[in-house]
Amino acid sequence: MDNICGWIAQTEPLPARAAVQGTLQADWLVIGAGITGLSAAHSLAALHPEAHIVIIDRQHAAQGASARNSGFVVAHEHPAENELMGSAGFAGFEVDTAISRAASDEVRQRISRHGIDCDFRDNGYFFAVHDSDKLSHVEAKLATLRALGASADFLQGDALRQALGTAHYQAGIWCGSGNALLQPAKYVRGLLEALPANVSLFEHTAITGLERMANGAIRARSEAGSVEARQTLVCLNAFIPRVGLGNSATFPMELSASLTRPLTAKECAAEPWGVLSTRPLGATVRLTPDRRVMIRNTAEYRTRDVSNDDLQQRRQHHMRGLQRRFPWLTEQDIHYTWTGHLSASRSGQPYFARVENNLYAIAGCNGSGVARGTLWGRLMAEWASGEHSSLLQSVIQRAQPGWLPPRPLFDLGALLRMRIEAVRARSEI
Repeated sequence: MDNICGWIAQTEPLPARAAVQGTLQADWLVIGAGITGLSAAHSLAALHPEAHIVIIDRQHAAQGASARNSGFVVAHEHPAENELMGSAGFAGFEVDTAISRAASDEVRQRISRHGIDCDFRDNGYFFAVHDSDKLSHVEAKLATLRALGASADFLQGDALRQALGTAHYQAGIWCGSGNALLQPAKYVRGLLEALPANVSLFEHTAITGLERMANGAIRARSEAGSVEARQTLVCLNAFIPRVGLGNSATFPMELSASLTRPLTAKECAAEPWGVLSTRPLGATVRLTPDRRVMIRNTAEYRTRDVSNDDLQQRRQHHMRGLQRRFPWLTEQDIHYTWTGHLSASRSGQPYFARVENNLYAIAGCNGSGVARGTLWGRLMAEWASGEHSSLLQSVIQRAQPGWLPPRPLFDLGALLRMRIEAVRARSEI
């Protein structure tokens, strides 16, 4: 079966750009033309209007992981038990929430500044469950969210069924004041289309390594050419090992999702919504503005990409999840099924680092890449430019991704952890 992302298929494509040929000179090089890299390029162009900025992508820009995610703009995350007010982890959760709120605001500013039409809906989303036992400490969670600036309400029974148009979910917390939804492929395309004149974009250029030159600049090599730049920002998230940076303590997770045909108003009369599970491997589900249902209910640590047969199996898994929510849907109602990647870390915190002089790198979005990636691009550009702020300092201090054991021990541990989490989330898939 075809691996076609529904978001990309519904987004008007941009013309292809040339690949790097020969040797190029630049003041700044950004590797990776996803949300983080494009945000960094925009910020560098504003900070250094006379500089020549080059941004490179391994494939057609704006069609990688940044265009394939579920489109949640995260300002307020679901608090864990040890992050509730009065718990030991609340102070860290408070700092993380301040960063996430700033990241959510950054998305709004980008959309407004560049006039990006990306189906942005600024009316929150739900943390909802089928098994009510998987949403515990409700009052404490509401109090925690509200203390950190969120709007938060608990819904169950008929109220929740009416809000979502399905009887599957039994309990949920609606959370607003920063949480939002958008169409990710349209958002990243808008960032790409609005690149300033002093930014040159090259596509289909796989950087195979970085080397320090005698004059202190960095040369980024590809098969057909190279770019020599005084400053380099690596914005590849899960794929930073491709350029030779292998100590980020982050790892790739492979996800798959499906998008249905539009539902009729009779089939589901609810307004567009988004649902995140309270379990790590529970389903992420959306009802889009054009009334399609998106479901992502697989997340796997894999050492190779899925085959066509693998993808068909995951599509069937999506179908089972869809039918639990909308029983009349059949596999013929699924219009698109695709895969994507996110960059994860053991602690849930990113790798946000000055690797060495004039070389910076970012990885570890941990599922919040739309908002945090947008903010990280700006902050990394500011850091590399010698700018300082309390927000940047907070991000640097929190960027502790945690230690990972060497392979193959990590491979075995990750696979075991995924299986355990899948069992725990069984009722939420």
